Amino acid sequence: MWDRLIMDVLEDYLAGVRAHGAVFCQSVAEPPWAVRFSDPAPLALGAMLRGESWIVRAGLAPVPVRERGVVLVRGLRPFTVADRPDTEPQVMIDGAENCWTTTGGPATAGDNLVLGPRTYGFRSDGSDLFVTAEYPLRGDVSERLLKALPEVAVIPSEPEFAPLLDLLGVEIGREEPGQQVILDRLLDLLLVRALRSWFARSDVEAPPGYRALADPRIGQALRLMHAHPYRQWTVAALGAEVGMSRAVFARRFTALVGQPPMAYLTEWRMTIAADLLRAPGATVAAVARRVGYADGFAFSNAFKRVRGMPPSNLVHSHGSDLADWQGHGCGQAACQACGAAGDQFLPYTGRPGARCATSASSPGPTLPGRATCCAASPAALAATIPPTTAPPWAVVADPAQGLTTR
Repeated sequence: MWDRLIMDVLEDYLAGVRAHGAVFCQSVAEPPWAVRFSDPAPLALGAMLRGESWIVRAGLAPVPVRERGVVLVRGLRPFTVADRPDTEPQVMIDGAENCWTTTGGPATAGDNLVLGPRTYGFRSDGSDLFVTAEYPLRGDVSERLLKALPEVAVIPSEPEFAPLLDLLGVEIGREEPGQQVILDRLLDLLLVRALRSWFARSDVEAPPGYRALADPRIGQALRLMHAHPYRQWTVAALGAEVGMSRAVFARRFTALVGQPPMAYLTEWRMTIAADLLRAPGATVAAVARRVGYADGFAFSNAFKRVRGMPPSNLVHSHGSDLADWQGHGCGQAACQACGAAGDQFLPYTGRPGARCATSASSPGPTLPGRATCCAASPAALAATIPPTTAPPWAVVADPAQGLTTR
């Protein structure tokens, strides 16, 4: 029962973090070595199949990854994987399978480092073997899970990882029918296994309600909320479902979850609603009914109270509180510079072109006027960013001026 409850909540949180065409990179190296990931996805999973490594990221203490360990790297800031914390990067990886040596620069990107399918390095017999795979970020539901993770989370080697890592080591270098499907499912299995191990630790903060699942009655109430958010729940009704009086249930739920039952339910409903509102054809009234509100007015008031904006802001947006930049001038470099300065900008590649975007649920920086950011260095840009404000705000492409804000 415990595993079933755990997986119910994890499945909800992971609904938008399911691998589909994930980018895999197997790095073969001989010390000293260091690989710099300059444009990472919102969530990356790494596994040290042979040897040991360090994860190095600006502003954080270097973190070791021992042999057969797994690491989760959250956020868009660049990071380095190296044999030692002080080894200078020799290879840069910029986005999907675009890598070059630091001595040659981007102009040297090509097949010179390719050793095989999804495998890169200077020599095939290197003693160290590190695999990385990247996830896109889709939706506010999965963001609740990512917010509970630190920027770098290392899970030491466990017996349960062994068969998955062994199979990954075999399959990543193959090119056979259905290869990407096999790799995607392996990545999903590794992610769920790693998350379960990480959140089982007593010294880390789990997602809302996660640890309360250990309580048979409160865990069942959480499962009901997640499975049926549209039902007209009351504290008394939830208590009755799990065999507790209203008062006792409310006290125990609040003590274990950290917030009252109706507050938790409202936040969960609004999180689901934020994703539903972005779906093609969505309307505020239809989404309101799917999350338990009889009319759009009451839903809109609750949504604005919890999320800080009316739900109509997200209808048909597909996350487009920010506009496409379509590659004007130095747009991508500007997006990365903005991200380095404010750590709020996210690259989206879900349709042709690309976008600079911020999470709709998180405040983001607003640059003054129409000041261009594609000509600014991260340091110079940081100096122009005023205190954060609530969305909506956008980075937009101006063909005449490059990437600007409004």
